[in-house]
Amino acid sequence: MTLLGRLLRNRRAGDIHLAWNLPNLQGPELLTLTSRNFDDGAPMPLEHCAKHVRGGDRSPHLAWTGLPPGTAQLLVVVEDVDVPVGKPAVHCAALVDPATGELEAGALAGKEPGPGVRVLRSTIGRGYHGPAPVKGHGPHHYVFQLFALAAPVDGATRPDRARPRTLLPAIAAPVLARGRLTGVFER
Repeated sequence: MTLLGRLLRNRRAGDIHLAWNLPNLQGPELLTLTSRNFDDGAPMPLEHCAKHVRGGDRSPHLAWTGLPPGTAQLLVVVEDVDVPVGKPAVHCAALVDPATGELEAGALAGKEPGPGVRVLRSTIGRGYHGPAPVKGHGPHHYVFQLFALAAPVDGATRPDRARPRTLLPAIAAPVLARGRLTGVFER
């Protein structure tokens, strides 16, 4: 266990500030979000973790069921609730065409996203950034959140340029349904 990990062991952002808990992103939990790469609450394979922890930094496969009629756009947000700072770190934010049906592994890449995917800024950069918690800090929970929006994210919010903590509370489109999946990684 590293000294920094030990010192920060009891400091965690918590889930109170997750996109999931924002008043404007509330909606019925009708979506079932799954992955071929890990089960809900299970460890994430190294392939989906950051390169500096010897991972592949490749976003996992994501599939959903229960998409309601009238869904105009999907919002995907991936957050680490265990970072030792005040708010969860956004590891990925993206807008997805609901006609895609699912996201193959790697579809949330910043440089070459999959078909129908528009990657947005995250806390770290653009596109998916895999887990890389402080060594010795304990398990980190990565919450993959999917929101079915009744209208596309408005251009007035400038989604491509906005930081996640500015963009997420500004989304005005009603949430028709939502679902989440949590992966775990520890160093």
